[in-house]
Amino acid sequence: MTRGSTTVAARDGDSAPRGRLRSLEICAGAGGLALGLERAGFDPVLLIDSRPVAGETLRCNRPLWDVREVDILQFDPAEEQQVYDVHLLSGGLPRVKSPAAVARTRGDDAELSVLKAAVDLVYGVQPRAILFENVPELIRKSDYEPIRELIAKELGHLGYQFRWHVLNAKDFGVPQSREVGFLVAFKDDLIDRFEWPRPHDDPAPTVGQTLQESMGARGWPDAARWAAQADSIAPTVVGGSWERGGADLGPTGAKAKWGRLGVDGATVADQVPDAAFCWNPALGRRGLVPLTVDQVALLQGFPPDWRIAGRKTARYRQVGNATPPPLAHALGQSIAEALRTASGDVV
Repeated sequence: MTRGSTTVAARDGDSAPRGRLRSLEICAGAGGLALGLERAGFDPVLLIDSRPVAGETLRCNRPLWDVREVDILQFDPAEEQQVYDVHLLSGGLPRVKSPAAVARTRGDDAELSVLKAAVDLVYGVQPRAILFENVPELIRKSDYEPIRELIAKELGHLGYQFRWHVLNAKDFGVPQSREVGFLVAFKDDLIDRFEWPRPHDDPAPTVGQTLQESMGARGWPDAARWAAQADSIAPTVVGGSWERGGADLGPTGAKAKWGRLGVDGATVADQVPDAAFCWNPALGRRGLVPLTVDQVALLQGFPPDWRIAGRKTARYRQVGNATPPPLAHALGQSIAEALRTASGDVV
């Protein structure tokens, strides 16, 4: 394992929890959020996701987790008594579009329906804390104000106080610039005990540091030379739509940034380069090295032994849409600290 990926994994596993806490995870995906929260001391009593391939990923990594393939719009917490009064309700929710964007495209509001269902779930679950992840624009842009007001009204009615914030994964040891929007809420005045996690003092490892070892796994002699020039963190990994397109690393602007790192961002490889591969960026795409899904997972902060189920495009979608585990770990620690400092809140 390379210096970069070792740094992420070691830091993400620091500090043994003082008492295990219970969580319910919705829209669990590839498990990035659940893995980070597990390392922060949360054990999920139930994880749900509507995609069978996500359930397969979760089960092959954590066979003891109770994983259900359920649409959140159909989930009834009254039928699952173990989820009531959990310490944390968490979820990496589908990326909502602004009301203006939905109106312009005459699209549906499927993502917003999931967000509303997640907030409605609070009534039946009564968690002590809530953690929802979504796009930074939901927090920053005026177009989203109606959605923020809707959430504020519902949570306030249920007795929760909340905060919005945007964190960048690169500040927590992830070799990627990735801004993530978060909603954190607590029952009553527990929010006063909560502090957003502070960025790490050390810079995140570069793409080259993170991937050099894997690049040389099949004998590619230029792995070290490539890694030396891939001397910055990655641009945001874009998971893309489940409904269309194949696996690539993002839109045109992102592909140009990948190209400056010597990476072909227009595709995802089945294998790392072999000894015969000719790396020569002057040749254009055919001279750039594509990344595998497993390498993209390392850039997301997943440990190398975390297995992703499915075929290549489905595997890439899961990784690209995941919450980086080190970021989830840092945030989970802050939430756990607030819960544990409240009298009688340690199980």
